[in-house]
Amino acid sequence: MRIQDKNSKSPTVHACAETGDLNGLQTLLRHNPSLLNERTVLTVQTPLHVSSGQNRVEIVKHLLEWTGPGEVELEAKNVYGETPLHVAVKNGCNEVVRMLLDYGADVEARTNNSMTPLHLAVGFALRTGDDTSVKTLLEFNADCSAEDDEGMMPYNYLPEGEENEELHRLLYVEEQSDYDTTDHSTTGYQSDEESRKSNDGMEGKMNEFEYELSKIVGLHDLKQQLRKWAKGMLLDEKRRAMGSNLGPRKPPHMAFLGNPGTGKTTVARILGKLLHSVGILSSDTVKEVQRTDLVGEYIGQTGPKTRNKIEEAMGGILFVDEAYRLAIEQKTGYPDFGVEALEEIMSVLEDGDLVVIFAGYTEPMKRVFSSNEGFCRRVTHFFQFDDFSCKELAEMLMVKMGRQDEKSRLCGFKLHSSCTFDAVVAVIERNSTEKLRNKMNGGLVDHMLNNARENLDSRLSFDSKGDELLTITLHDLEAGLQLLSQRVKVD
Repeated sequence: MRIQDKNSKSPTVHACAETGDLNGLQTLLRHNPSLLNERTVLTVQTPLHVSSGQNRVEIVKHLLEWTGPGEVELEAKNVYGETPLHVAVKNGCNEVVRMLLDYGADVEARTNNSMTPLHLAVGFALRTGDDTSVKTLLEFNADCSAEDDEGMMPYNYLPEGEENEELHRLLYVEEQSDYDTTDHSTTGYQSDEESRKSNDGMEGKMNEFEYELSKIVGLHDLKQQLRKWAKGMLLDEKRRAMGSNLGPRKPPHMAFLGNPGTGKTTVARILGKLLHSVGILSSDTVKEVQRTDLVGEYIGQTGPKTRNKIEEAMGGILFVDEAYRLAIEQKTGYPDFGVEALEEIMSVLEDGDLVVIFAGYTEPMKRVFSSNEGFCRRVTHFFQFDDFSCKELAEMLMVKMGRQDEKSRLCGFKLHSSCTFDAVVAVIERNSTEKLRNKMNGGLVDHMLNNARENLDSRLSFDSKGDELLTITLHDLEAGLQLLSQRVKVD
């Protein structure tokens, strides 16, 4: 959606910057020079941000060479901490990238998560195959060893594959020239190159794992725990490749502990890809099951029913959601078939080509641990999923509205400019209790947005037109969350 509203009679300075309307921009600045660094309400972008991201070379040049009152803010930061240079490289606007650097833009500027322009240029190159901006940044001595908040250098984001060979070469050669001052002979260099190639496979897999984790909001402590586990597993692969005898490799069965909506299923899918890539599993599929999928109504039904689901999951991950329901507290003398299903699953945990993840609330899951003597011996990895804070829920909401796909019920809709990050945080804090947030977590955002759309529909008339038909306001979000709070009762 364009910055300029369709129903607006006159263009804004940001709309001119976006569309490349140089005459319009010049007229606006001539009448009001203070618009030079005017910020947008939602994303806090200046005209230089907007024109840089759209590769409007003439607009960028005019702003950089501005001779009127004031001075263009070359290092201005938007809501994500991005400078105009960040915005240009992440959109592949190489002509603007070079122009900004020529005018003194900081090649090592950092975003809110400490990413440099080179980090974002690598991301664009991986998405599109165009590494021009990477090469331009390297010409201006961009630091290949700069680490972001996750401890990742630009090189670390490169997955394995021949299609990324040129990027590997560019970033690796630059890294070597910065840190390796040894005078290698031709033979020695070849040896180093072979060594590098032998490591690329493991590093590529770890980088792909890191990239998938980076898409998830929050869960900082869990991510750290998963990184350590994944790195150890990959290093074991390298040790085996060297010929070390580490003993038989056992499937890493796991328990995911935490409230609903904290991302357990999403992480399971990411782990499926990793375990498949290192050869522990023959497939990256994740089969999700619950008690009703495993337990029969009558004696003799549960065993075959459970075995069928195990067979369907073979080669990949069997994800047992709400696993504590297989070990319910007995209040009658009648046997519960859930225990039979659990024992059936436990019997195949050492068979090989299957990883089982047991997921559920932390406290009730203790019943599962104690219901089977071999559980803690066979299930060796325990991961805690913490609840999301109000800020993390707000970030999740902004991400969902910014990354809609065609399958989304909110596809085509947008947030009103009043829906800034801080405003959304305040709405969540004001209209939900901690108990409700902990009960629903990410689900709260989904319900809140769906209810907000319904509120939008209820307040519109058939005479409504243009952007108002597609714009969710702060009032809609608040009404949506209030409705959810009324409907969901929390003890």
